[in-house]
Amino acid sequence: MTPNTHPAETPHQRVQRSFERQGLMRHLGAEILRVVPGECVLTLPYSDKVTQQQGGFHGGAIGALADIAAGYAALTQAPAGMEVVSVEYKINFLAACQGGELCATGRVVKSGKRIIVTSAEVMHVSDDGGETPCAVLQQTVMVVPKTY
Repeated sequence: MTPNTHPAETPHQRVQRSFERQGLMRHLGAEILRVVPGECVLTLPYSDKVTQQQGGFHGGAIGALADIAAGYAALTQAPAGMEVVSVEYKINFLAACQGGELCATGRVVKSGKRIIVTSAEVMHVSDDGGETPCAVLQQTVMVVPKTY
């Protein structure tokens, strides 16, 4: 076993261990909803920690959630003992949303040895359960050795 790896670790366990070290996600109140190979779903509840001046979800919070969901989808495809870092992403904001929560689904589009291309869709789930597309993201991540 190489340093910083765990035998027979599931994709969910691998993502959960990394997510626990995400100070920003903890601060904002994000949670993991589901992790399967090539996909990760995160939620972010509405609070005063994630708003902009007009009371809607801040674009930075939306972008961070989408970035993390897509990055963790990529992590499920990275070799043991490695992790991923974002190289770039492009995000389109589709609707201003307030209240409820955001649900970001990250998916692997193409997985290579060094570069993984991902996408994420962010949906706003209102308090009454209605869903509205909020943002879409395309991302490139790089596979790198763990440094901790």
